[in-house]
Amino acid sequence: MPQPDLTFLAANASHIDALHRLIESAYRGDSARRGWTHEADLLGGQRTDHEALSEIIRADNQVILLAFDTDILIGCVQLSRVDDTTSYLGLLTVNPDMQAGGIGKQIISAAEDFVRDEWNSSLMEMTVIGKREDLITYYERRGYARTEETRPFPMEDPRFGLPKTDDLEFIVLQKPL
Repeated sequence: MPQPDLTFLAANASHIDALHRLIESAYRGDSARRGWTHEADLLGGQRTDHEALSEIIRADNQVILLAFDTDILIGCVQLSRVDDTTSYLGLLTVNPDMQAGGIGKQIISAAEDFVRDEWNSSLMEMTVIGKREDLITYYERRGYARTEETRPFPMEDPRFGLPKTDDLEFIVLQKPL
């Protein structure tokens, strides 16, 4: 199946409802299980909310890039400028019915181009739940490497989901750009 020719656009307030539906469908509940990147076995509850998305969109050091196939929103990625050389990639989302078709790879490439061209970043960083070995391996195939650093999962903050296990933590991955 040929990959769609994606168009990328920075999210604004008018995109929040559609963006929220896309993210929740890919990360939580039964709809997420149609794709391979879901967290539904590890976390219940929400992945994000309208308020958090609004805060990201309004922030000077963050952007959510939306990926459109023609005029249909099929993916997104959150980018944050950490400092003068480092950016953070998060909230990578692909419609669960379209996963495993190369769309995530295209979104990651667009994200890396954006932070390199717009923010002059030379390093991209991300965190992944350590129990997600399949996802970590996916990112390693995209050139990201595990660091020795781990970060705690916000177990007590329901804005990030309701843990179904008590041993969640993030591992940090990095890629020079």
